[in-house]
Order: sequence, then C-alpha cells, then structure tokens
Amino acid sequence: MLTISAIPAFNDNYIWCLSNSEDRKALVVDPGQAEPVIEFLENNGLELDTILVTHHHPDHVGGVSKLSGTVSDCRIIGPANSPFKGATNVIHPGDEVVWQDLTFDVLGVPGHTLDHIAYYTDVHVNNRPLLFCGDTLFVCGCGRLFEGSPEQMKQSLETLRNLPDETAVYCAHEYTLANLKFARHWLPDDEPLQEFEARCKKQRDDGKPTVPSILGDEKRLNPFLRWDDQAVIEAANRHAREAGLTITSDNDVFAATRHGKDTF
Repeated sequence: MLTISAIPAFNDNYIWCLSNSEDRKALVVDPGQAEPVIEFLENNGLELDTILVTHHHPDHVGGVSKLSGTVSDCRIIGPANSPFKGATNVIHPGDEVVWQDLTFDVLGVPGHTLDHIAYYTDVHVNNRPLLFCGDTLFVCGCGRLFEGSPEQMKQSLETLRNLPDETAVYCAHEYTLANLKFARHWLPDDEPLQEFEARCKKQRDDGKPTVPSILGDEKRLNPFLRWDDQAVIEAANRHAREAGLTITSDNDVFAATRHGKDTF
C-alpha cells in the first residue's frame, strides 16, 4: 500500500515522500534539506531508493547529495539541460518514470525556471491521481518568473490545467495564505475565494497544511488559471490601465495578473 507524507523543511517547504508499507521503500521529491528526510525515514523504518527533482533551485536540491550518500543505488531523477548536475537519470518532457506500480508522465513546465518539470500519474494514491509540480502551481498562486517568460508560464499552467479535475496537486511550499491575500485583492467580490480563505486559515490555525489542493478547485479559484474568466480579465484590464500595460490576449491577462502579484 502506498502512502504519501509531507516532510516540512526550512520555513515553508514541503518535501514529499511516497512509501510502500510492504517493502518499506521510499521516494522523495525535491529534498532541499537532508536532515528532516533522514529523520523521517529512520522514524518510519523506510529505505530511500529514488529522488525526484523538479528544478535546480537550492531549496529543492540542497539535500540530494547527502541523502544519496546514505544509501546504495539511489536513483536521482532530474531534468536534462539543467544547472543541477547531480542526477543519475536525466529525463525530458514526454518521458516516463516508473516507481513501484506508478508510472509518472514527465511534463515540461518552464517559467519559474527554464528546466522545470512536473510529474503526473493517473494511478490513484489516496484515491486520487497526483501531480508533483514543484514551484509551478501553488494553492491559489503560481511561481515567480525567475527565468521564463509570462507566455511560457501561461502555457505551462495550461498544460497542468488540462489534467483531470480530481488530481491532487502537491506543490512544494506553504504559500497559500499569502496567495489568497492577493487573490482576494484581485477579485474582492469572489465569494468562493472568501470561503476558501476562511477554510485555509482554519487549517493553518489548527497546524495543518493546506497542501495538497485539488486541481478542480484551482481551476475554479486560482486567478492564475483563470485567464479566460471574465472577472479576472476585468481585474487585469484595471491593473493594465494603472501600470501602462496592454491587454489583447489571454497571455496578456496572465502577464498582468502575474505583474499584479509581483507588485502587490
């Protein structure tokens, strides 16, 4: 039986761990720190055999070397053409990654970084297909554009938006309340957003993560996935007039929304 667990790291990172209760093997995603992973594995009697990397930022790969040195024959799977050179198995968009009974599709999602990939499987874990999306899609937010263009990021988010609504979205940070603060500013009359914010605040007050989210909820609530929603278009146009931007396409709506968040 497969289980997925969040391992908190730094101030707001989540390192995701998939484990099999029968053979005690484990896979971890984006281990920016080694120590919390080592402690989690030891406390749960698990043996690491695979590391998945979504992109090269240090808070996602900083613990890879130390972790891989604790076990023999640990696969380190990461994007090709990346500044991260520690992968034993380099992969490209369109490839597949097999672990246990899961087959992950490798999706190219540049924008936050140019090497960014995501991992999706339609095999259900906790009764849902799952997506490890790194820093591309957050709960009611998306990654900052450090390397890519708004057009690239919008296309990457469209790739994710096309996945099934029931998909569980495992992003790498607990940014939800900050993202919702902007989303509520951008769309102040959106009652579902207001209700979702109240629910997320309750979760955080109770010490619970807001991740994973459900992709269908992201499509309904997240302004960065709603470039063709009239309310988001109107908000983007208001911001564009103030910022001296031009809105002529869905790409422009997304770019204005991202600019709005960057300057919020």
